[in-house]
Amino acid sequence: MSSLQSMFVTKLKQGRQNIMNMKCCCSCEPTTFAILFISSLCYLLPIAIASFAEVENEIPFTYTDGTGKGPKEWGHINPHWQLCDTGKLQSPIDLLSEKVQVLPKLGKLKRDYKPAPAVVKNRGHDITVRWKGEAGKINIDGTDYKLLQCHWHSPSEHTFNGTRYDLELHIVHLSAHLEIAVIAIVFKYGRPDRFLTRLFHHIKTIGNEEKKLGIVNPGEIKFGSRKYYRYVGSLTVPPCTEGVVWTIVNKVRTVSREQVRVLRVAVHDGFEANARPTQRLDERPVLFYTPRMKSGSA
Repeated sequence: MSSLQSMFVTKLKQGRQNIMNMKCCCSCEPTTFAILFISSLCYLLPIAIASFAEVENEIPFTYTDGTGKGPKEWGHINPHWQLCDTGKLQSPIDLLSEKVQVLPKLGKLKRDYKPAPAVVKNRGHDITVRWKGEAGKINIDGTDYKLLQCHWHSPSEHTFNGTRYDLELHIVHLSAHLEIAVIAIVFKYGRPDRFLTRLFHHIKTIGNEEKKLGIVNPGEIKFGSRKYYRYVGSLTVPPCTEGVVWTIVNKVRTVSREQVRVLRVAVHDGFEANARPTQRLDERPVLFYTPRMKSGSA
């Protein structure tokens, strides 16, 4: 049994113990991860453990159905990608207001980002900025997740009550136990995004090799809101690894049409979109954090 499989079994045991604790002790409040994990436990049992790494080359798959390599066929292209077809915790999803559970106790998102050397790379299916140095971390339920990279999808992959926006940024993090946490920010057409403006020239001139960017401050990525959605899902590209902790910022930021156009032109796949269709939510919980109103506030 691999270390990752051992970790998976351990979490199953911890989940069962949390259930027992909640039954026998009404004063015990489960962590956010426990709420999400236990609620999804019945879906996790049959899942095969897959590599956490996203595919770095677009050749094996596309975003167009009918090509034999589109989203509906991903699970059949490679035996290691079966979760793309059989998984029960797949992403992205449609965030439906009536399905959301408001939970102020989630607490504000804790970020501790630092400027660090970075490179930009055309992975064929997206443009990725990868930090080479220590670029900081986020903390979710006491677990630190180290910042690895960010990349863009257009149009957005997650939808809000059926509404799809023009761009989505994914900020990818990894814990010491190889647990993945992704922060997503969606954009609509409007004023240019400042972070993309900082990278614009490099993206326009990128070739097949990764390109050094010098020092890039991830703190320049603006969230715009403390409110967010959280659920357990998957990577949105093969191998569609499950167990990813998703945080989707509840703020639609703006990006210029030219910035989105350059991101699409730079990608080699020749298709107009690199967004996976939304997946079934089933009975997975979607939590929503909003700061508590101060007493006496209007």
